[in-house]
Amino acid sequence: MMVIRPVERDDLSQLMALAGKTGGGLTSLPVDSATLQARIDRSLQTWEDSLPRAEQGYVFVLADSEDNRAVGICAIEVAVGLQDPWYNFRVGTQVHASKELNVYAALPTLSLSNDHTGSSELCTLFLDPDYRDGKNGYLLSKSRFLFMASFRERFTNRVVAEMRGVSDEQGHSPFWESVGSRFFSMEFSKADFLSGTGQKSFIAELMPKHPLYIDYLTPEAQAVIGQVHPQTAPARAVLEAEGFRYLNYVDIFDGGPTLECDIDHIRAVRKSRLRSAERGENPADGPLCLVANSDYRQFRVALIPAKADSDSVQLTDEQMQALHCQPGDSLRVVTLCKEEKTA
Repeated sequence: MMVIRPVERDDLSQLMALAGKTGGGLTSLPVDSATLQARIDRSLQTWEDSLPRAEQGYVFVLADSEDNRAVGICAIEVAVGLQDPWYNFRVGTQVHASKELNVYAALPTLSLSNDHTGSSELCTLFLDPDYRDGKNGYLLSKSRFLFMASFRERFTNRVVAEMRGVSDEQGHSPFWESVGSRFFSMEFSKADFLSGTGQKSFIAELMPKHPLYIDYLTPEAQAVIGQVHPQTAPARAVLEAEGFRYLNYVDIFDGGPTLECDIDHIRAVRKSRLRSAERGENPADGPLCLVANSDYRQFRVALIPAKADSDSVQLTDEQMQALHCQPGDSLRVVTLCKEEKTA
């Protein structure tokens, strides 16, 4: 049975194996043991309430309940940019006009921005390619919304998600070649690695403070602004089905879109309900639901059929054990989107 759980101290080797399968472009999951160990430690300290809000971040893994092996990872940063600046480009417009010459030109631009400072961030979403079947991707991505709904006071009003931009199999990014390489004088993979390992000061030191005219970029770079890597398209669709939207902010490295939504407008947060755990067999005709326990430190989520109009959730002994719950315990439940139930 596949279940979402908090990351554990012994997960390092498994996270290193997952990082090696990303192919680059996922800055928050670098193939660097020291960085990943620090990420695990920070997550554990967040659960222990021993870090200030600016440093807090939760890491979850998707694991098989039988052997506890991690095959996917997802995370939430509580409030970005409060300690280290959080940068992206805002896609805007600059108008050049002259009445005397009867000239009017509205030119698209890229401006360095810190507009999302203080937002909660969904990040580090990656699923082992061998497990990209069934509903594992939905479970991995959406489980975070049940955690946010259950512990709403720990997060801010706006939630953002940076999506991986377009790059080829060799790791070359058209956007980087036309923008970042002009200012950083390094390969995309190196800048990506430095950012992922927390070495971000070079961004502020080297990026231009004035707007960049998009028309000056190569046609290839212009074409990928706000577009996602093919492997990231399903993740974008999942977030958009939950209410997230692209509002003209893109990553400064690869031009990938930043999606955002008010936390209380996220479908899974808004429509989730509390129900009681009850021992029994899953209903054969029940819709597939995300079911989470209410235990902050032993948080668990799984996909389980449940009756939509019932005050309780029927769980087998195996499911209760996987969810770390007992009969009578409070569970948070939400159905998948209509199209996801049959996907």
